[in-house]
Amino acid sequence: MKAIKRNILLNPGPSTTTDTVKYAQVVPDICPREKDFGGLMKGLREDLVKIVHGDLDKYTSVLFCGSGTINIDVCINSLLPEGKKVLVVDNGAYSTRAVEVCQFYGLPHIDLKFPVDQRPDLAVVEETLKNNPDIGLVHTTHNETGTGILNPIREIGALAHKYGAVFTVDTTSTYAMRPIDIEKDNIDFCMASAQKGLMAFTGLSFVVGNRAIIEKSKDYPKRSYYCNLWLQYDFFERTGEMHFTPPVQTIYSTIQALKEYWAEGEEAKWARHTRVFNAINKGLDDLGFRQVIKPEWRTGLVSSAIYPDDPNWSFEAVHDYCYERGFTIYPGKISTTNTFRLCALGAIDEADIVDFFKVFREALEKNNIAIPVKYND
Repeated sequence: MKAIKRNILLNPGPSTTTDTVKYAQVVPDICPREKDFGGLMKGLREDLVKIVHGDLDKYTSVLFCGSGTINIDVCINSLLPEGKKVLVVDNGAYSTRAVEVCQFYGLPHIDLKFPVDQRPDLAVVEETLKNNPDIGLVHTTHNETGTGILNPIREIGALAHKYGAVFTVDTTSTYAMRPIDIEKDNIDFCMASAQKGLMAFTGLSFVVGNRAIIEKSKDYPKRSYYCNLWLQYDFFERTGEMHFTPPVQTIYSTIQALKEYWAEGEEAKWARHTRVFNAINKGLDDLGFRQVIKPEWRTGLVSSAIYPDDPNWSFEAVHDYCYERGFTIYPGKISTTNTFRLCALGAIDEADIVDFFKVFREALEKNNIAIPVKYND
């Protein structure tokens, strides 16, 4: 197997992959309607449930062809009963995306906004649920990737269930990294994409959730054809296949990525991501960078650094210098604050971060940006 040039991606996905995952896509051509391929998807679906410690009798996974946003669309449009509304606990760009889904479908909803650098106030969440008995679905994001803040999903889920609502969680940037227990965390539906925590490739997304609720949803209003959860689930259950053409090569690579996930193990993998995250924070601290989220609220996967107040600072120039040397950094996603992000995703370890900060420091020096970096206040 020929080695492929290795780039260190510090963006929030797609993530750095192993060569074995890359080469898993090189397979004989196959029609995805063959039984052999359907058997592969059955094992894949079961593994996706096992990663969040779900009981296969109670929980299932449903695959879709698309990026992670398709999961938000699927859950919100499919799981809202007639006469009910959605509560979005919103403290970042990805929960705001769920609000936009509600707007585009014309669904009744409450956009319960909190500052992007603050965790949601659980008392306000409960008061909103208490005052709106017609809330049928509560949605939030586990790790708001725009900032790196960790939301208290277990507590929000408990409140959703207390008031009779289904709880959906965007776990796109935590699934297969930060340990999740779907039952203990009070989650009815979580979701992710192959290119994030599983360290495979873009094009395959999936919802993991409660079978009984999916089956109940067959009687809910149909708001989408391609993105209907019941329709896709039912087709899988009857035929073992996706309703529409699956991303065949991406599925092969994801199956290989799952083998590598189980070989590394949940705890060891999370420990590795934590080493990477700690090395990122140390590197930023050593250079004097400030971050948006205080340490105790960080998910352990995304560091969101604030631009320094230096007339020579240029994210583009620093990005380009690093990119040319095999390291990718990523702009922020906060409308009120200029930031960039360094993420602990992918098949990387602490030594890669040490190497990165050597290059990053050089980039600052080449652009005459003061070290330690300066802030005006």
